[in-house]
Amino acid sequence: MTNLKLALLCIFTSFGIQAQGIIGAWENDTTSESGDQLKTVITFVDGYLASTTFNASTGKFIATHGGSWTLEGEVMTEKVEFDTTNSDRVGTEISYKLAISDNEIDILDTHLKFDRIDAGGPGKLQGAWLMSGRIIDGQAQVRNKDSPRKTMKILSGSRFQWIAYNTETKQFMGTGGVTYTTINGDYTERIEFFSKDDSRVGLDLKFKYELVDGQWHHKGLSSKGDPINEVWRLRD
Repeated sequence: MTNLKLALLCIFTSFGIQAQGIIGAWENDTTSESGDQLKTVITFVDGYLASTTFNASTGKFIATHGGSWTLEGEVMTEKVEFDTTNSDRVGTEISYKLAISDNEIDILDTHLKFDRIDAGGPGKLQGAWLMSGRIIDGQAQVRNKDSPRKTMKILSGSRFQWIAYNTETKQFMGTGGVTYTTINGDYTERIEFFSKDDSRVGLDLKFKYELVDGQWHHKGLSSKGDPINEVWRLRD
């Protein structure tokens, strides 16, 4: 192998290791001028991210954005799919310079620092999932996977966020999160923020789940107490 090929291999390998090292959930805690404790959680899974800020004391939702991402050296590029602060950014690309260590991300342009919450993990549900259908009265209702109207769940090793949005109209419909567990076929969500209804904060929602041919079958009661039976698939 020539010296040039060896050098290129080392560069590409280091990029891959760095991209893998960012997978997981990260957190920044700040105090607002009014004394509120604000929490921002960024969840990175393979190819997709979601970043959300909420009031850690009250659960009041403040803002979220996310989409697909790539990392080259210290530059991360996000192709925005949803953004509650500036919907004009939907469909555009924004870039950040990052310094990444095992337990900290420093966004160099903003001087914001995030501490690692989890490193992803071997969990079966880690990834970005799109709702692909519902089962109603025993009949499957399938969603068009290419539709701009999306309901997505992003799960790291311990954090989750669901987001409903439309990439064509740039409309944002809602979001919620932030921790989950999976034990013996039970999938349980702890709601720490919910953009539609702060009164749901603090709820534990338990569902039955199973993976069937790579699809996530998810059955239980919604935060309103309505029965749901959903099918989710990993994003490409």
